[in-house]
Amino acid sequence: MKGYRIAIMLGLAGATIAPAMFNTASARTAIEEARASVDDDRSAANGPDYLECVPYARQLSGIQIFGDAHTWWKQASGRYATGHAPRVGAVMAMEPYAGSQLGHVATVSKVVDSRTILVSHANWSPIEGQRGRIEKNVTVLDVSPANDWSEVRVWYEPIHNLGNTHWPVSGFIYNSKAGKTAKPTVASKKGRQSDPIGDIIAGNY
Repeated sequence: MKGYRIAIMLGLAGATIAPAMFNTASARTAIEEARASVDDDRSAANGPDYLECVPYARQLSGIQIFGDAHTWWKQASGRYATGHAPRVGAVMAMEPYAGSQLGHVATVSKVVDSRTILVSHANWSPIEGQRGRIEKNVTVLDVSPANDWSEVRVWYEPIHNLGNTHWPVSGFIYNSKAGKTAKPTVASKKGRQSDPIGDIIAGNY
């Protein structure tokens, strides 16, 4: 009789625990499904912490363009204002180059001078050996001869310095209606006082 009572108690306990376990599993599945459906730019193969550059740029800038990074510049035509001058909140659209086939987008967080900006972006530098990480307020240097931001060097975390590659840039996409484009900034030719690094790069010395 005593054994029978114990069996009944265990059965009731199992019935109580089972729904809780089921609910937890269901919640976990729902979260995973939500993550997978939030954005087609997130790579499920790299886990839930992996983030592509496109959804992060869209989140920071508010610019509602979808698709691979190299399509953003063309998609922006007629929808958003574009130009070749960096502005805070603008998206820098980089073209496919070297080993990059999809291009890259990064959001401008600060304009330091005519040759230097800070950007926040995702999936650029491998952090602790992992791709798909976010980097905030890292340096981008304009190395174009005309100071028109058509070529840049980008901070690369593994070497704790700017990368050596000169990445081609299509331009900047602004979160405003299409209209007049901003004129590119021009490095001063009067000397090295206002922007010495920019003048040296541009050969104005």
